[in-house]
Amino acid sequence: MKITVAKSAGFCAGVARAINTAYEELGKTKLATLGALIHNQIVINDLAEKGVRVINNLDEIKDETIIIRSHGIPLETENELRRRNIPYIDRTCPCVKAVHNKAASNKKLIILGDASHPEVIGTASYAKHSVIITNDETKLLPQLNPNEKYILVAQTTFETEIFTRITATLQAFDIEIHNTICSATSTRQKEAAELAKKSDTMIIIGDKTSANTRALYEISRKICPKTFFIASVSDLLLQYLSSSDKIGVTAGASTPPALTKEAVQRMSEFANAVPEETFEQMLDEYSKPLHSGRIVKGTVIRVTPTEVTVDLGYKSDGIITRQEFSEDTTTELTELTKPGDVFDVFVIRVNDGDGNILASKKKLDSQQNIKMLETALEEKTVVVGKVTEVIKGGLLVNIQGCKVFVPSSQVSNRFVEDLQQFKGQEMRLHMLEIDRSKRRFVAGRKDLATQEIREIREEMYAKLEEGQRLEGTVSRLVEFGAFVDIGGIDGLIHVSEMAWKRVRRASDILTVGDEVTVTVLAVDKEKNKISLSLKDIDSNPWNGIEEKYPEGSIVEGTVVRLAPFGAFVNLEDGIDGLVHISQIANRHIAKADEVLKVGQIIEVKVTSVDTETHRINLSKREADLDLGYELYEDAYDEEPMDEEMDIAEEELAPEDVTGE
Repeated sequence: MKITVAKSAGFCAGVARAINTAYEELGKTKLATLGALIHNQIVINDLAEKGVRVINNLDEIKDETIIIRSHGIPLETENELRRRNIPYIDRTCPCVKAVHNKAASNKKLIILGDASHPEVIGTASYAKHSVIITNDETKLLPQLNPNEKYILVAQTTFETEIFTRITATLQAFDIEIHNTICSATSTRQKEAAELAKKSDTMIIIGDKTSANTRALYEISRKICPKTFFIASVSDLLLQYLSSSDKIGVTAGASTPPALTKEAVQRMSEFANAVPEETFEQMLDEYSKPLHSGRIVKGTVIRVTPTEVTVDLGYKSDGIITRQEFSEDTTTELTELTKPGDVFDVFVIRVNDGDGNILASKKKLDSQQNIKMLETALEEKTVVVGKVTEVIKGGLLVNIQGCKVFVPSSQVSNRFVEDLQQFKGQEMRLHMLEIDRSKRRFVAGRKDLATQEIREIREEMYAKLEEGQRLEGTVSRLVEFGAFVDIGGIDGLIHVSEMAWKRVRRASDILTVGDEVTVTVLAVDKEKNKISLSLKDIDSNPWNGIEEKYPEGSIVEGTVVRLAPFGAFVNLEDGIDGLVHISQIANRHIAKADEVLKVGQIIEVKVTSVDTETHRINLSKREADLDLGYELYEDAYDEEPMDEEMDIAEEELAPEDVTGE
């Protein structure tokens, strides 16, 4: 194994100056930093242990001296520091200060960089006019006005190749272009590219939040596919390397040199132990001494609510904390393992300060589970996970210890308004995207949901029969009726089938979520339509209608509707009869409202009953005659015209149950 470290790896001058200042001022005064001093959590944690607080706004200050980080701060924040007489030490990188000076131009400002990065936010605050911030020329060009004058600067850690590509497209505009990418950044990126060309494996060391370190990773990965992005050597699984590899190592500007040195030392120790063997063989035989990054067998000897103690066959026992045992934080450790269990563990640190070895089971499980997810993605197989959180834009699902994101658009094959209903549920998913370097895992069940519904639909259609009684849940109300879930598929209850009486709106009878018993009226598999009825057949008011309303009988009813051809009279719920206009009075009338009005109670004579078509014809005129009411002298008999009776029949006819 040959290990080559880039010459410029590690702290740049600006970052080193800020860090050295923090350590030099320790003990002299209370210190705080406005935002993280650098993008490296290891350094931030170390400073925090020594009493240096990280604050996010000036209201959090407690009689402390503020150290301004190398990224700088917005102009208004610096002015506020002065106004409040808050002591501060400005350690803004000189390269960033130079960008601020250019940004204060009278021309409109263009910044190439990440709009959320603190350096870019600070630079934008110096602009005297509107600011355009982007890292994509396709978004930049539409915003430019050929009649305006601009000045362009770049985030000091911006990728040189992208800067060159974007600025080459701006020749048609009046733009004063300044390449403000830090020379150290350019050098570091160039070295990374050259080293990646000569290496079998690239190791990029730094915090995932560091923009310049991410740029090094992206540059290296394009050239050398076997590129690893690690925060420290404890994240590097050495068994994935080969003793014959040419390994290139570089680090971001926020990476302490000690981390790079430790990583190189560990790799060198393993490489020199058995130079002709693979790392898998070497790790089995290379037992002493124990080093960070090793994978060894561990036997559980004690389990507490907060940690698991394992025997590693070494002079000290291994400690696996709750956080390092499993991604599953909802289950007690005592339920996940027990004394006597044997499994591989990853050594994080040989001495935790108390003589114990810090180890991790989660890191190894994660690697194995990621391989499983990659296989599922490649082979398009189904994985199963439990929904642990509902977050903005979707769900977080735990699949074998891996946090997988399910976008809201992929939760189902139709819109889901409330995602909280899925929390705690198991979900079958397809993997859609995996990016190991960013630990980005995306899955979805949109296609699965479509397939499952198709299978349920086919199964249900095979079982459904006309006249069948089923239990269902109202899933949706529409103008013409209600859809009911009858076991994974929806059927429609048309408003005409909701009750024996006339129903105008489904919401008058039902609400979403109601449990109902329905009767299957019709099944059309080709059109995917199921027609349902909420009417209770046993309570059909037309049962025995001829006995209740025999022809010639006089009954009482209420006028419920007037039409050009007559009036509809309700005899009871679900039973309306027609009084044709010729049967309203013993005289000629042009409109029914000349004699009748809606809500009026009248006596009518049953003239005919048709049980098949559910029609009853009534006569107020004949009822008046039989009852001996006073008659008009100009009375005459007039039979209804055929067309008028046709219209009346249409008024009484059941509406189309399909809702179309």
